[in-house]
Amino acid sequence: MPTRFASFREFYPFYLSEHSNRTSRRLHFIGSCGVLALLALALVQGRPWLLLAALFCGYGFAWVGHFFFEKNRPATFKHPFYSFVGDWVMFKDILTGKIRF
Repeated sequence: MPTRFASFREFYPFYLSEHSNRTSRRLHFIGSCGVLALLALALVQGRPWLLLAALFCGYGFAWVGHFFFEKNRPATFKHPFYSFVGDWVMFKDILTGKIRF
């Protein structure tokens, strides 16, 4: 796969190939759910430190998936923006049944 991508549309198949392990996808999904819950709590309770907790939750679950199940390096290191968007598109695709959970 190329190391440079002209668009997210070009990047997303690569992103999905880096998330072929079902346990890793589940960890990403759980981490994303945790991020949403912590963001909601931060807003409702007015606790900005929960934003930092959300960051650790999302990346923590994802990186465990990559290092222990995918055995690869997260795309975040080379493609931070596309990787961030990819996390949420994959989350949506899991929710809608497009990707197997």
